[in-house]
Amino acid sequence: MRIRGRGLVDRSDTVTFRFDGRSYDGFAGDTVASALLANGVRLMGRSFKYHRPRGVLTAGSEEPNALVTVGVGAAAEPNVRATTQEIFEGLEVRSQNAWPSLDLDLLAVNNLFASWLGAGFYYKTFMWPKAFWERVYEPVIRRAAGLGGLSGEPDPDTYERAFAFCDVLVIGAGPAGLMAALTAARAGADVIIADEDARPGGRLNAEVLEIDGEPGHVWAARAVSELESMRNVRVMSRTTVTGAYDQGTFGALERVNQHRGGRGDGAPLACFWRIVAKHSILAAGAIERPVAFQNNDRPGIMTAGAVRAYLNRWGVSPGRAVTVFANNDDAHRTAQDMTAAGVRVAAVIDSRAEVRSTAEYPVYRNAQVSNSQGGKELESISILVNGKTEKIQTDCLAMSGGWNPSVHLTCHMNGRPTWRADIQAFVPTEGAVPGMTTAGACRGSFSTHGCLADGVAAARQVLDALGKKAPDSALPQTEDAPYNLAPLWAVAGKGRAWLDFQNDVCVKDVKQAVVENFRSVEHMKRYTTQGMATDQGKNSNVAALAVLADATGRGIPKTGTTTFRPPYSPVSIAAMGAGAQGPGFAPQRFTTSHRAGVAAGAPMIETGLWYRPSYFPKPGEKTWRQSCDREVGHVRNAVGVCDVSTLGKIDIQGPDAAALLDLVYVNTFSTLKVGRVRYGLMLREDGTVMDDGTCARLGTTHFVITTTTAAAGTVMRHLEFVAQCLRPEWRVAMTSTTEQWAQFAVAGPRSRDLLNELLDAPIDNDTWPFMACGDVSVLGVAARLFRISFSGEHAYEIAVGARYGEALFRELVARAEGLGGGAYGMEAMNVLRIEKGFITHAEIHGRTTAFDVGMGAMISATKDCIGKAMAARPGLMDRDRERLVGFKPTGAVKQLSAGAHVFAAGMEATRENDQGYITSVGFSPSYETYVGLGFVKSGPERYGEVMRVVDHLRELDVEVEICPPVFVDPEGRRARG
Repeated sequence: MRIRGRGLVDRSDTVTFRFDGRSYDGFAGDTVASALLANGVRLMGRSFKYHRPRGVLTAGSEEPNALVTVGVGAAAEPNVRATTQEIFEGLEVRSQNAWPSLDLDLLAVNNLFASWLGAGFYYKTFMWPKAFWERVYEPVIRRAAGLGGLSGEPDPDTYERAFAFCDVLVIGAGPAGLMAALTAARAGADVIIADEDARPGGRLNAEVLEIDGEPGHVWAARAVSELESMRNVRVMSRTTVTGAYDQGTFGALERVNQHRGGRGDGAPLACFWRIVAKHSILAAGAIERPVAFQNNDRPGIMTAGAVRAYLNRWGVSPGRAVTVFANNDDAHRTAQDMTAAGVRVAAVIDSRAEVRSTAEYPVYRNAQVSNSQGGKELESISILVNGKTEKIQTDCLAMSGGWNPSVHLTCHMNGRPTWRADIQAFVPTEGAVPGMTTAGACRGSFSTHGCLADGVAAARQVLDALGKKAPDSALPQTEDAPYNLAPLWAVAGKGRAWLDFQNDVCVKDVKQAVVENFRSVEHMKRYTTQGMATDQGKNSNVAALAVLADATGRGIPKTGTTTFRPPYSPVSIAAMGAGAQGPGFAPQRFTTSHRAGVAAGAPMIETGLWYRPSYFPKPGEKTWRQSCDREVGHVRNAVGVCDVSTLGKIDIQGPDAAALLDLVYVNTFSTLKVGRVRYGLMLREDGTVMDDGTCARLGTTHFVITTTTAAAGTVMRHLEFVAQCLRPEWRVAMTSTTEQWAQFAVAGPRSRDLLNELLDAPIDNDTWPFMACGDVSVLGVAARLFRISFSGEHAYEIAVGARYGEALFRELVARAEGLGGGAYGMEAMNVLRIEKGFITHAEIHGRTTAFDVGMGAMISATKDCIGKAMAARPGLMDRDRERLVGFKPTGAVKQLSAGAHVFAAGMEATRENDQGYITSVGFSPSYETYVGLGFVKSGPERYGEVMRVVDHLRELDVEVEICPPVFVDPEGRRARG
């Protein structure tokens, strides 16, 4: 119910929204949870496993119960916390994990079988009868699994990624965070302060305390206003810092448009930030923990701080008769605030024997709540006092077992928190995240004065590291009450006492894990699923650890914690992958000759992300084979032109460039002469082939290497890893130039004639021999020329700046046609390289070695290289391994297919008899038959043997002869002529 005179919502702005098809009114500034509570709605969800009725438990992002689906249709977003979703006009909200409705959930029948569905039940049940698993058990379980559901439609919303850099990142805008940001900003530091809430201020917005004689929320608003007025400060509200990573990098999710109805105005729904900070201050506050007792999960049972927050921030009382159950002084403030607001406090139950109170409401000392009664909402509680059980009529129980500092971000780099017995909680370990300082409640300072002082101290420490001087200023005056509590994790008794509300884990589940010897905290977590829900156990982890420690007799410090991993709170994949929808997921990359190819009618095929012409059809050609055969003939008999710009091109320079190449390639490049090109093979660390390509030496310390199209990114990452991690002392720099150069293969007996029509200085065999390279001029444009061949013919590759690529391609093709040739595409290129026995990633597919592809002799015996030692393992040098060979049909059937398997003649085509496989095939116009490449056990030793090739999918059964993989010009005279 609403309480007059309380709250920070705008009561002049009424907002209408719908929950489960029914309309409700709230005010601007309300969350779904506060508005529903104001309208008397307690039941907001169902638990995951038992489908027990659940209401709101907290007032923040740690909420485990009130998960809802926001929006309809394709825009529906499941598992949104009702405690953080702001209401807006027209908002549609639906409950989830209930069928057919929230009020009448038939799946609540699970609760009747709770004794069979305890921790680890899925390891022990559904074993019999065996046939039932696939037919009955699995379909039923899959239908019931999960919480919210996606629409199955494409996401219509847009998302963004952004980057920011600062001197100081302040995480959290409570009293400690605001004070730290003010201190750092006033000293001139570049500051970003991020807070997950829509209204910065943290607990100051939920309390009635004062700072410097004014309400805490007013002081917070003034502090935020001052920060927003500074040019060196960025205030980021609705922004959750989700993870801490290396080198001062943080991930953060900004909810940009989730609080407004106008999603069609172009604004993104959310923005995922990568923030790089020289230093960070964690002021993330603390999370109140519940107390476990029988039936402590009924709607109406909440944390004491949350009850206080709904009253003071949103002007809502979650009940008409509120009872407080606590083991600490802080929770008593809830009773005091409720009384001051005119709400009846039925009682305060304190587990401690010595509690001072002059309040008018009953205070039960040395007492505990043992049970609750009610159906879909709380009606009464049972308490144990002086050895007797009493019942109290109440519709809201505010419970508090103390506060847990939010240490999560300090653990994202494998750090572990430290136990503090005085506050019965874990606190951050100093230095857990390099450059991070902690302040306020997240380090165990729970008074407002302590938080403000912590904020100043943390900022001064960071400013000293930055070489800046903190300004002198007086600390604001406010309360400095001590934090007193006596540990109470669970009330002894029968029945289920809940720890993890979202995953339905209770005290007896943790104890059962110990009985079954899952005594490690990580084992217990996985056996019970404690802390594995979307809230990551923010409310329950420490209490569960305490129960585990008690059951094992180890104590909490020795029991330790589970591993906290990013993200701190759920992040949609769409936000992290912003820009990766549609073409953004697989960007279309076009060569400079793309328009010319399309104009020529060439169908485009994808090679990686690139679009390349498959073939160039001519009038009268009815099949692609006719075009392909013609193009192969151009190259073999005249001249062909092909755009090879998609090959990876990496420019490597520096005094140690040659040493780097010697390390990553199996053969030696430090001896390569300037103006020459050499073929190279690169291994992975496990000895298998990573990639092949060429390396041209353009200067003493200047090299350009080419990679296959598919492996360009992989090779670049590999080189960066070697330079940065394995040899950081080497003086070498590299950059990818794939897009900067348009490169074209000019191949065939008349290739030199064509080039000499364009080159400003003609070439011949003496001035430009095989494997030569260097700078040339083409029609007045600077270019590079490489005499290399991927076809086996006399060939060149000419490269110009990308801006000249299309013009040069058109000119080359026109002149080639005048010489009896023309352009050729991927199909012809594949046939040409198969005829010549050249490999691609069809052959170097991740399981083959240099020995397998017939290049074992390339591995230098005089130097080391990456992968050399592993490649020399006996198993990788076994002559019985599958090794590269050629295939040509000898029987009546002349067709071959890639992927077909090879069997000895007369042997049945079964897995046990498999002798190898075919990787590449093509129809050779030169031989007027299909030829192929592939791998056969003891390959070269079986030349001349007739074998059987079977493709069950295409129903092919072909007799083939095993032959050398080079079909055309095995001596290589054409390329060198």
